[in-house]
Amino acid sequence: MNTAKWICASLSPMDAVPDFFKIWRCPASRKIEQAKLKITALGVYEASINGSRVGTFIMAPGWTAYEKRLQVQCYDVTNLLCGESENRISVLVGKGWYSSPMPGWLESEDKIRRRKRHTGLLAKLTIRYEGGETQVIATDETWQWRESRIRFSEIYDGEHYDASFEPSEDGCPVTCFEGPGKGILIPQEGEEVLEMERIRPRKIFRTPAGELVVDFGQEITGYPEFTVDARGGEEICIQCGEVLDNEGNFYNANYRSARSEIRYICRSGKQTWHPHLTFFGFRYLKLDPYPGEPTGDDITGIVVYSNIRRTGKIRSGHEKLDRLLSNIIWGQKGNFLDVPTDCPQRDERLGWTGDCMVFTKAATLNFDVERFYNKWLADLRAEQYPDGGVCHVVPNYLPDETPTCGWGDSGVICPWQVYQTYGNTQILTDSFDSMKRWVDYITNITTTPDLWTGRTHLGDWLGLDAPYGSYKGSSREDLIATAFYANAADLVAKAGRILGKDMSEYDALHERIKTAFRKTFPAYETQTEHVIALWFGLAEDPQKTAADLARMIHENSDALKTGFLGTPYLLHVLCDHGYEQLAWTLLLREKYPSWLFSVDKGATTVWEHWDGIDDTGRFWSVDMNSFNHYAYGAVIDWVYEKALGIRHSEDAAGFTSLIFEPHPDERAGWMEAELDTRSGHIRAAWRYTQGSVRIELDTPVPARVILKGEEREVSAGSYIFWI
Repeated sequence: MNTAKWICASLSPMDAVPDFFKIWRCPASRKIEQAKLKITALGVYEASINGSRVGTFIMAPGWTAYEKRLQVQCYDVTNLLCGESENRISVLVGKGWYSSPMPGWLESEDKIRRRKRHTGLLAKLTIRYEGGETQVIATDETWQWRESRIRFSEIYDGEHYDASFEPSEDGCPVTCFEGPGKGILIPQEGEEVLEMERIRPRKIFRTPAGELVVDFGQEITGYPEFTVDARGGEEICIQCGEVLDNEGNFYNANYRSARSEIRYICRSGKQTWHPHLTFFGFRYLKLDPYPGEPTGDDITGIVVYSNIRRTGKIRSGHEKLDRLLSNIIWGQKGNFLDVPTDCPQRDERLGWTGDCMVFTKAATLNFDVERFYNKWLADLRAEQYPDGGVCHVVPNYLPDETPTCGWGDSGVICPWQVYQTYGNTQILTDSFDSMKRWVDYITNITTTPDLWTGRTHLGDWLGLDAPYGSYKGSSREDLIATAFYANAADLVAKAGRILGKDMSEYDALHERIKTAFRKTFPAYETQTEHVIALWFGLAEDPQKTAADLARMIHENSDALKTGFLGTPYLLHVLCDHGYEQLAWTLLLREKYPSWLFSVDKGATTVWEHWDGIDDTGRFWSVDMNSFNHYAYGAVIDWVYEKALGIRHSEDAAGFTSLIFEPHPDERAGWMEAELDTRSGHIRAAWRYTQGSVRIELDTPVPARVILKGEEREVSAGSYIFWI
């Protein structure tokens, strides 16, 4: 890209999306051997050559820590050129994540600065002819720009398109500017975001309020495509929503300040269109106005997410459990759009580190996300503060927030889990210094040696035992923080040993933290405190702690009270200590609070709150009530590991050997899973039949089979067991 220059349309922000273009001719009598386009943008781009789109990457070049890392895409465009004829390259550049007003609820200097940034383009087309001659078309002062038919495009507010607008045939001179330089440019690292699926409407209907609404029957992330026969100048307005209100009318107040709308001015005749430079989270669309009455053939939901391959599939004999498992998969797809976001619809859509941390094991089992995580973790390392603190969101659009336990631990837990699932030590090599710096950060800022004190944390966020008026559960923040501190020190030591380093310092630190934890917190007061102490191996009497936890759950009518940091580990610790039936009871519970409560309410993704909609049909709130928030979907990793028994030891990363210990439950009837691993395809199943349980295992690697406490070693192969 050394000969290319950064170009922009104007040094002032503008709403209309600029169309940058260059027209040229290829040399006469020269046959093109190959043409490659290298391109990136400050914003998001869509490129075309001679009217044909370049590549299929949606929202390119993706979302990175733009001041430090900017991906460059390389496309083979040989087949798009016209030889001796006139050629035209055109590139639309929208605001995207780069200069949209993110996050919507917060006014800050950083947000104001970001909002004022102008979009820019950097590109270089290299054409090689027979005989070795080359021609270079690079962005410079000879390019031009004009206003496009996209009159407005942002992440939160949507896209406006005027099909009747005629762009000028004459372009305006571009402005060359220094931009961020070229030192931040990197090759494409993450998975491309693609149009992955298409969904027909479930129904199109009129609400009691008379609104024309499209229901896709599934909440998705992406955008609608419509076909309409209209008169020139007629207007279409489409608004997005996740749920209907208690009266069955369209509702999207929970999107907060995000308008999340499409405005389209028609040309005369039949036309098909969808947004180009933004995305939405929705199940329902309100059409007002819209010419005529659309049919199911006229509107399609296009599902957009990163190109991740499905690796884990689970089926059972319990219809509502299967719906929950489907909701978890859809939640991951909807929030894995280049970065692991908390939600895809409201004025947020940020890469919250805590959400990603609790879901990482589940994410790596459901889909092949190694490349996806490698890219995001590289941004996490780039955004890590000089003192080792890890930010709340990556890329960091909340730079003034103080690092907190659990969220900051994503820099340690995520790379460790990616290594565990895929067995590639490169992620540990890349992340080790960052992991160590996080532990050192805690060591340096705590007010009590070997504990983590003196800091306010997000704590057990949304814990159901929260005091009135608080989003935080009642678990003691110093206890949770110290437990995560111990875990981080332990994982750093383990990672270092795998990389051949002397980790005695961190082993000793871990032991000191464990000792201090047991001395400072000899008793546990909440469900989450019990769970955390058990999960991180800090409880001095694990069996008693588990019994106390089970008692607390029974006393709460067999219901959980855990929040963001306790829930992902709850069923695991119960099962690990002999309370697998209680774990199943919590999983299959339908009354609030439970995973299946939202299923009974018609959820098609995982909710942010157990009672996003309560038994009376009322909404939890307007300010923080997402119906596609994947974090509580982390429970699916328990289904893989404990219900179906598919797991491995820490020294068998990548599933090079298997520990097979299923925990069946007759209430589910039967269950089956398939899992593609780096070591091969695993299949496990169990079924209740004639008073016994038939258990099946297909394993590509040696396995230690544990059934009712009895162990046996088996080699790779297919097996049937009865218990």
